Amino acid sequence: MNPLKLLFIKQITLFRLKQKCDGFTLVELLVGIVIATLVITPLLGFMINVMTTERQEQAKANTEQEIKAALDYIARDLQQSVYIYDADGINKIRQQLRRYGDKNTFFPVLVFWKRTFLSKESSTILKDNTFFYSLVAYYLITEDNATWSKAARIGRFQIRDGYDSSTETDNKDNPRDKAKPDEGFQMFNLQGLGNLKSKMNQWTKKSEDYTQKIVPLVDYIDQTIINNTTNPAPPTCTIGQQVPKFDEKHDNDDAVATGNVRTRGFYVCVDSENTVAEVYLRGNALARLQNNNIDFNESRQTYFPQASIRVQGNGFLSAK
Repeated sequence: MNPLKLLFIKQITLFRLKQKCDGFTLVELLVGIVIATLVITPLLGFMINVMTTERQEQAKANTEQEIKAALDYIARDLQQSVYIYDADGINKIRQQLRRYGDKNTFFPVLVFWKRTFLSKESSTILKDNTFFYSLVAYYLITEDNATWSKAARIGRFQIRDGYDSSTETDNKDNPRDKAKPDEGFQMFNLQGLGNLKSKMNQWTKKSEDYTQKIVPLVDYIDQTIINNTTNPAPPTCTIGQQVPKFDEKHDNDDAVATGNVRTRGFYVCVDSENTVAEVYLRGNALARLQNNNIDFNESRQTYFPQASIRVQGNGFLSAK
């Protein structure tokens, strides 16, 4: 055979062999893709699950911390209370409080009078120790508001009498002379017949409209509507009366929760006679993770942290 032809054939054979060794066939590529998919998909799912669980646990921890902080704040407030309204009292004075017309989205769960002590050492001009009274109301709020989450929140409302440290320089002999009470504030009246509860339940605001706002205290409070299956009403209080009431048969009572405030997210048990209140809160950590409210059920109850506290107020008032 011609040497040149033989060399050419040999080069062609080597070239084909090299091409076969340097690449993959279509079948080999498809098999590789299938194997990679089978390996990577479970790993990707595992990573997504780990990241989701981490986010949920962080949301749970944040919610637990905020629930505890809110309870501590309410407890410090309640320790100064001299009278706490039970369900009967809420029914009597509900129309005197803010947002009465918004019963389905604003409910005053915890309402009390407190006396704040002010020592003469805390002021440069006070000759004697003094104190002032305030009416405080903590609301459960389920109003849809773009600023806040789709869960419920708790807001605080306060009006107080005439003492204001900013007016001390107006009259050094009696700083209260120049100070004015908050708009709508009126002192309770303990004169006349009846016990302390009946007298406090007769309180009415002044004719002026309130200018004070309900200030948000904590967000991400559970607003799952109470039902007989997945979210039953809380058990009967061991002390005093439950506020709000959850008796649908008496929904014309201003102490009964209606509409979206019919939830276990925030309720109290009140013994007005002994100035004692038990406060219960339930948060919704899952509402932090998406832009809608997720209802409570037993399978995810760990992400609905609950906490409670029992507080004894000062109880200085007397009907005599």
